[in-house]
Amino acid sequence: MSIQLKINSVSGVDASDVDVSDINFGADFNEALIHQVVVAYQAGGRSGTRAQKNRAAVSGGGAKPWRQKGTGRARAGTIRSPIFRGGGRTFAASAQSFEQKVNKKMYRAAIRSILSELCRQERLIVVDSFGLEDPKTKALVGRLSALGAPEALLVLAGSEHNVELSARNLKYVSVCSSSEINPVNLISHEKVIMTADAAKKIDEALQ
Repeated sequence: MSIQLKINSVSGVDASDVDVSDINFGADFNEALIHQVVVAYQAGGRSGTRAQKNRAAVSGGGAKPWRQKGTGRARAGTIRSPIFRGGGRTFAASAQSFEQKVNKKMYRAAIRSILSELCRQERLIVVDSFGLEDPKTKALVGRLSALGAPEALLVLAGSEHNVELSARNLKYVSVCSSSEINPVNLISHEKVIMTADAAKKIDEALQ
């Protein structure tokens, strides 16, 4: 079965509604799954590049600082021991991966659930095009205001240089292509505005 998404005409030319699958845009809301996928996506973005040196990685300390017996001091094999100033860390941090496994079926189900909830809350707006002949931020702001979405994620079917340049200086407006949507950017904006072609591409990709 399919559902129809109303197309808001920005160019001034009347356009018919776009048909999409109710499996992708009419799925039930699964909060637990969305939370799991969002956390995993954000964890995968962590660099994990922190690093400290242990006693083996600190330079120097090759010679025994003093003889084993007869000095009255505790025996020591290297001045790079953690108990000495300039020595290595006892439990040194090392580079690590924070990646969490999320299979493709779960990821797609989370995207479907988010898109469906955006539709139910009327936060998903479909347009025929943004109709920008030149890269003008003022023109884009006017179109977004007319749509009632000054803060939004703009989803394009492909690369549109004029739209990308026009939105570059807008703090609360982001632009991505239909192949670049992810759980985080979909839920991070009050409204999601996508072109009809982008909606069809997303619908096909989620089949």
